[in-house]
Amino acid sequence: MATYKKRGYKPKTKKEKEEVVEENSTTAEVFNTLDEGASKTEEWVVKNQKYIIGVIGAIALVVLCYLGYNKIVAEPKAKDAMNEMYTAKKYFDDAVSGVSSDSLYNMALNGGEGKYGMLDIINEYGGSPAANLANYYAGMSYLNLKDYQNAVTYLSDFSSDDKMLGPIAKGGIGDAFVQLEQNEDALEYYIKAFNANVNDFTTPLYLMKAARVAIDLGQNEKALGYLKRIKSEFSTSTEATQADVLIGKVEASL
Repeated sequence: MATYKKRGYKPKTKKEKEEVVEENSTTAEVFNTLDEGASKTEEWVVKNQKYIIGVIGAIALVVLCYLGYNKIVAEPKAKDAMNEMYTAKKYFDDAVSGVSSDSLYNMALNGGEGKYGMLDIINEYGGSPAANLANYYAGMSYLNLKDYQNAVTYLSDFSSDDKMLGPIAKGGIGDAFVQLEQNEDALEYYIKAFNANVNDFTTPLYLMKAARVAIDLGQNEKALGYLKRIKSEFSTSTEATQADVLIGKVEASL
């Protein structure tokens, strides 16, 4: 057991002297070990300095190449892609307005007047923000053209934290699955859609769609929860006026 010794204490007995000698010897051994370890480390560094410098140089080169690629290649390419998208986006917007919509959706997909369509942008500028956004427009175009499998494919390749586009893309996948008669998948994506962002437009919209699909699947308690949420949190929404009738039907079936 260790004992406290006052400063300036001098060992008196033989046993105490032996303890002091042993303690000093142990301390010296520790410092010698540390010195030896430091010397070995220094020797290793000296011996392998060329290798170390090479590794550091390689890392620096990779970082510089990455930064250079972004500045010289990636950024201009991304800008070109967004410029190329302008005409295809206009076709899509005109199609949404309902003027010759099918032909315009096809032009949005495949291009026209010598300009790229969304599919060209996806193929030519893969990995760019423009290509990601083109997946959204391509998916929604296919959805409106009733090509539901392609709608699912392209909307699934789109990712965004945007408060509207994110939920609408997931809801679009849900709509496509409904048409493909895959209601369980549709419900999964409607749930993702109303959870993606809480707002007064997309949340009640996809809560209602989820409720209707849940009813079709016989999941009435789940449907009732969605409908009551619409009534309590989104009472001024269009969907709230429809919820009362459905709540009555669902409660009667429980």
